[in-house]
Amino acid sequence: MELSDRVALVTGAAGGLGAATARHLATLGMRIALFDRNADGATALAGELGVAAVAVGGDVTDDDDVATAVEAAQSLGPLWVVANIAGGGVKSQRTVGRDGTPHDRHAFEHTMAINALGTFNVSRFAAAAMAANEPDDDGQRGVIINTSSLAGLEGQAGQLAYAAAKAAVAGMTLPMARDLAAIGVRVCAIAPGTIGTPLFLRAPKELQDRLAADVVFPKRMGRPEEFAYLVESIARNSYLNGEVIRLDGALRFPPK
Repeated sequence: MELSDRVALVTGAAGGLGAATARHLATLGMRIALFDRNADGATALAGELGVAAVAVGGDVTDDDDVATAVEAAQSLGPLWVVANIAGGGVKSQRTVGRDGTPHDRHAFEHTMAINALGTFNVSRFAAAAMAANEPDDDGQRGVIINTSSLAGLEGQAGQLAYAAAKAAVAGMTLPMARDLAAIGVRVCAIAPGTIGTPLFLRAPKELQDRLAADVVFPKRMGRPEEFAYLVESIARNSYLNGEVIRLDGALRFPPK
């Protein structure tokens, strides 16, 4: 897929993996719509990029906000790439805590909403917009790249809500790809391991070393730009479809 002068919608774009992805896609000549609850952060990044960019503040679980973000992306041209990166988790909780307290239901629901529901919501609106694109030589009209997690494939104790939400993102990848084949839209997901986002890099050095200890090679946390490179690779390679791709330095989570 040709990327230059085409439009990408990046959710969770104000920081972390989203900001790294937006910056990288901009260097490829793409026009970027930045969608984040942190409207000020998205606006600041749009000003930084130095390319055609628009910022939209809003919530990925809100239909009106998502529709506005897709419309804003289309104001820059046909929407061809969606990078669904918005999400997050809650404080570690077990199904039943050591003190006998059951997992908080609202925390579980919130985590499912901002990850699984938000990914689904943006994808359905974006795919409907992509259906109107002029197809390329392969018949494709766009690509949706979602963000799962290593936790969604092999979650640790205390990650129940986050693991369930990211497993849902991984689980929707193949059926969504099959659904959207009819309109020429590909779907893949990235399952990152431990990535050194600004949040992680503010943690004490001892904690950072512990997070990287089980990575096989290279012996460090991943870099946000490495996530962005994979977004580019998926977008460019028209034969990648229906895949959940690990980005983890061969890390396998221990049970605890």
